[in-house]
Amino acid sequence: MRDTWPLLDKIPFPAIARGPLQTLQVNVGYRCNQSCVHCHVNAGPGRTEEMDAATADVVIEFLERRRISTLDITGGAPELNANFRRMVTTARDMGVKVMDRHNLTIQEQPGQEDLPEFLAANQVEVVASMPCYLAENVDKQRGKGVYDGSVRGLKRLNALGYGREGSGLTLNLVYNPLGPSLPPPQAELEADYKRILGERFGIVFNNLFTLANMPIQRFGAILLSQGEFDSYLDKLLHAHREENLDGVMCRNLLSVDYHGYVYDCDFNQMLDLPLTRGAERPHISQLLDEDISGNPIRVAGHCFGCTAGQGSSCGGALKEAAE
Repeated sequence: MRDTWPLLDKIPFPAIARGPLQTLQVNVGYRCNQSCVHCHVNAGPGRTEEMDAATADVVIEFLERRRISTLDITGGAPELNANFRRMVTTARDMGVKVMDRHNLTIQEQPGQEDLPEFLAANQVEVVASMPCYLAENVDKQRGKGVYDGSVRGLKRLNALGYGREGSGLTLNLVYNPLGPSLPPPQAELEADYKRILGERFGIVFNNLFTLANMPIQRFGAILLSQGEFDSYLDKLLHAHREENLDGVMCRNLLSVDYHGYVYDCDFNQMLDLPLTRGAERPHISQLLDEDISGNPIRVAGHCFGCTAGQGSSCGGALKEAAE
């Protein structure tokens, strides 16, 4: 796979620093039942990397020692990791909010039949990938049959109360553009999703998050192979908004890989750009008692994917949220 880092490293980005740490985003492995063209993790069924029990224990200790308010679990398909459910239940017992970056079709994998009930019982916030409300676009981006499987997954979650007012069970959907373009306005697209999915299938959900595709890993390689890398970066640069710098996720989030090493964000993790801490590659076990607020954040050309247009973070558009 062609590496975009040498190109991204040449593009300057405004200096930014960390604020108070609120969210621990943990990538528990790259194994997934899907292989999506936009995936910045390059996850898929053939990947074997995963977090072991000892590293999961350190993550749990970090949550408790540092009094982290939110645990954001991602992958791959995070539910395939053997430590996923233990991490969820332990964090919830501490009163930590837990988010599951969920692809919906994982519910139909062997051994995951009770997954929706487990998530509901632990009041896990589900952040579900649904890159379009049209079957053709979803299957083109994520694989044949994924749209139908996603609809079935959403219906299972709705049946348990997810996305329904007053249930306390939050269901958010995530949109990614199909190709090298910026997401459309989040509020307008959310209204379209709710109308069309509601009319066709009776599906309800809380919010839609629009995310820009990052020019790294699998998507970056596709851009290079199609000769669209430079034009996409140019689009991101020209759409940059200074006011989005205040809301980027890396200011209050720490990203942890399956080995336990730490990064400013999930994208830096995929580019192998560890958190700045002297000459060493820091491990989460070394930060149990260290305050990293005020530390500089490692930035490069890919960061314009978070500040272009409305802005893009793990919680969706920045500009609309700020307004």
